[in-house]
Amino acid sequence: MTPAGRRGEIGLSELHRIVVDASAAHTVEAQIDRLVSGVHQAMRVDVCSLYQVYAGTSLKMVANRGLSAGVAGRIELPLGEGLVGKIAFERMPLSLAKASRHPAYRYFPESGEEGFEAFLGVPIVQLGQVIGVIVVQNRDERAFSEDEQTFLITVAAQLAPNLLRMPALSDPRSNRADRRMQGIRGAPGKSLGTLHLVVGEQTLQLIEEPLRRSTEEEVALLQAAVEAAEREIQSAKQRLSQRLSADSLELFDFYSLMLAGDQLVAAAEARIRAGSSAFSAVRATVDELVAAFELIEDEYLRARGEDVSHVGNKLLAAILGATGPAPGPVENVVLLGDLVSITDMAAFDPEQLAGILCLQGSPLSHTAVLARSLGIPAVVGIGPVDHLVDGSRVVVDGDRGFAIFDPAPATLDDYRARIADEAAYQAELLGNKSLPAVTLDGFKVRLLANTGLLADVRPGLARGAEGIGLYRSEIPFLSSEAFPTEAEQYDIYRELLSIYHPLPVTMRTLDVGGDKQLPYLPFQEDNPSLGWRGIRFSLDNLPVLVTQLRAMLRASVGLDNLRVMCPMVSSLAEVEEVRAVLKSLVAELRDQGLDVGMPPLGIMVEVPGVLPLLPHLKDRVDFLSVGTNDLTQYLLAVDRGNPHVATRYDHLHPAVLHTLADICRLNRKLGFDLSVCGEMAADPVAVVLLVGLEIQNLSMNAYSLPRIKALIRGLTVKRCRRLANAALKLGDAGAIREKISKALRRDGFSALLDR
Repeated sequence: MTPAGRRGEIGLSELHRIVVDASAAHTVEAQIDRLVSGVHQAMRVDVCSLYQVYAGTSLKMVANRGLSAGVAGRIELPLGEGLVGKIAFERMPLSLAKASRHPAYRYFPESGEEGFEAFLGVPIVQLGQVIGVIVVQNRDERAFSEDEQTFLITVAAQLAPNLLRMPALSDPRSNRADRRMQGIRGAPGKSLGTLHLVVGEQTLQLIEEPLRRSTEEEVALLQAAVEAAEREIQSAKQRLSQRLSADSLELFDFYSLMLAGDQLVAAAEARIRAGSSAFSAVRATVDELVAAFELIEDEYLRARGEDVSHVGNKLLAAILGATGPAPGPVENVVLLGDLVSITDMAAFDPEQLAGILCLQGSPLSHTAVLARSLGIPAVVGIGPVDHLVDGSRVVVDGDRGFAIFDPAPATLDDYRARIADEAAYQAELLGNKSLPAVTLDGFKVRLLANTGLLADVRPGLARGAEGIGLYRSEIPFLSSEAFPTEAEQYDIYRELLSIYHPLPVTMRTLDVGGDKQLPYLPFQEDNPSLGWRGIRFSLDNLPVLVTQLRAMLRASVGLDNLRVMCPMVSSLAEVEEVRAVLKSLVAELRDQGLDVGMPPLGIMVEVPGVLPLLPHLKDRVDFLSVGTNDLTQYLLAVDRGNPHVATRYDHLHPAVLHTLADICRLNRKLGFDLSVCGEMAADPVAVVLLVGLEIQNLSMNAYSLPRIKALIRGLTVKRCRRLANAALKLGDAGAIREKISKALRRDGFSALLDR
């Protein structure tokens, strides 16, 4: 049957079959091969070829069905050349009834493709960038139908994540050394470290299988993994026994039964005795069982396949030794996972961490924010990486947004030199840490530190912080197995206030929800960014807020440097309720004999709806802190944690700058103590604009303080004001950044911009 005879017949069922078949393969090469083979069969074409963009300049054929044997890997052409190059360059599909008549047609003798006239090609795009092209061809001269074009476009979308993982993205001369994976800059800096895998479902599919040992050793490894997984399950059950019903706790018993039964463990052992490793035996058995569950019609029973996957992942992690603390070195650890959480990071001292790598994620996730605060280089959104080995060497380049796995000796030497150069530059900046951040014409800016961990407190002081502008009080909540007690919170807050005394410390009340889920109180929302988070959560859980505020007030006794700040405020009622609780607690503690004063109360300006309310807050709050991360997110309707739209997020967007300008104009009448705390405060280009708007308090991660201080001390507020006025007349964030960057380079600040 010809393709024309199948018009309208290729649909979701065919696509589902192809994707399911490909996902059963455990290497990216095999998955790509199955996808191409599936398209070749489903569309009943003579040829299906897949090309990958290589080094940003050329296209290389990486998979094929229908052409000469071994042709994949031998054909390479520049972007823009030939029909395939034209598709990649223009990012548009191309359908031709007679390809040889097109002026861009190019014939490759080594391919044996002469005589294939019907041509349909579709670009493969990931986050706005063309990463490959998929092509189908037929000998007969004819036009491909709209249904066939739609089907191939859909396949291209499925191929994108896999194509990013193809080894061709690394230098072919290095075999698997120097595998460079491009991602998104999460936190600046460069580092060398040892990989530690934070195991998740996606990560497990990418880890290189360990070498097989003797049969008895592999059986023993399986049994040890079963025991480790069972201990983890029972430990989790015990931790949650006081907070879950008996029915819910039975789920853990179901997991234990699976570990004790024959279907999973005995079947895996049989595979080991037939020649498999423990790792591959468990993975194959789990795949087989999950596939069997998917065939069951009963919806409840079919869903049990997810439980099998969950238990299987625990076994695989135990086999790899990837449960609990890092099995490898205690220094220079680079955490890699689907989405490394801030609790994963909190399991280590900051001095142990050399880098953070996330297969998914956004540069404004709280993982990236914490990494910047700790001065740990981070790259997010690198996509899946094949052949991961726990304990292998890796380079993290947070300045340019990529990671290098298994770096070659020359690469290691190069990065050691770069890291030493950066350390010398930072040492030079730190020489001025005691100097004030005052412009050349006398405008004083107070530079404050953001922090969330006690281990991150002293670096702020060491780098010249004049106080804490944002203490993220949720970090201890996220790192615990239950709500921290008042006593536990008191100890943390007291140490923090004491270390910075007499400098001011602004403590933000609990800000969970969105991308910061409490592990012991999980909840699902369709749109968490607009949901139950910040002060909304705290007021709905008043005992939690009361406990936290009591701990803060008690910790401030005799120090009097506490400032309390509420996140995600959107109404006057929220402010009044918090203020009433604070007054009540102050009175209560005074009755108990404690010398407690009413601390300054402020709000974060991050919900656009609070802007018209600012005049009404004059007698209700004492200070305002503009949270530019969330304010930008809400002004632009861009979820800053969504990698698909992360590139559209920019705090230099005209809407953000005009909103800041409006806040500053209004505040000249209202007289609030106004600050900016967000990633914007650590961006040299943005700082020029903030100084131009005459914002006198900037709060940022501790490691950016010396750089921003050096910048401010070389500027004049008069020049910054002119540049800010010019920026407000521009309509594009890119144009604004380019204009200010050029001005800074002319003034001799290239070194600050390039780091």
